[in-house]
Amino acid sequence: MAVRPPVCEFGAAAPDFRLPDPDGRMYSLDDIAGPRGTLVMFICNHCPYVQAVIDRIQRDAADLQKLGIGVVAISANDVAEYPQDAPAQMKAEAARHGFSFPYLYDESQQVARAYGAECTPDFFGYNADRELQYRGRLDASGRSPGAPDARRELYEAMVQIAETGQGPREQVPSMGCSIKWKA
Repeated sequence: MAVRPPVCEFGAAAPDFRLPDPDGRMYSLDDIAGPRGTLVMFICNHCPYVQAVIDRIQRDAADLQKLGIGVVAISANDVAEYPQDAPAQMKAEAARHGFSFPYLYDESQQVARAYGAECTPDFFGYNADRELQYRGRLDASGRSPGAPDARRELYEAMVQIAETGQGPREQVPSMGCSIKWKA
C-alpha cells in the first residue's frame, strides 16, 4: 500500500544525527550539511518506488552536490523482516548505482522518527540555515519511472532553496512504501 507523507512544515529544524555507513564510518548532520543547503533522503533497497527512480536520485544528487548542497540517504527499515535492506546489501546498492553521497543505516529507527519519515522515498530539503523548505516528490514517477523528460521537481526546488533560502510553496508529496518499523 502506498503511503503519502504530509506536506512541508516550512522552517522546521533539521534533526541532528550520527549514523554509520555500511563500513561503520560515522556521519553526523554537520558532516553532511552543504553551504547552500542539505537534502536528507529516506530510501531502501527493496522498495519498487525507490527502484523506479534510483538512477534519477543519483543524477539529481550529483547535480545538487555541484551546487553546494549536501546530500545523504538513510535506510531505517527493519532488516530482520527485510534482509535485502541490511548494510551489506546497502553497500552493494550504493556501488551498483555509483552513489555520490553517503548511504547510512538507522538501525534504531530514531532518526527516521525524529524526521517524521513515513515512506521510501521521503525527501527533506533544507536551506543553509537547516530549515525545512521542501518535502515533496522527486518527479512524477510512481512504482514505474515517469517520462524521461519528467520535470525534476526535487532538483528545481533545491536549486531555488540554494539561491533564495525558500522552497516552492506548491509541492506534491512523495509516495512510496511505508517505512518498515520494528514491532
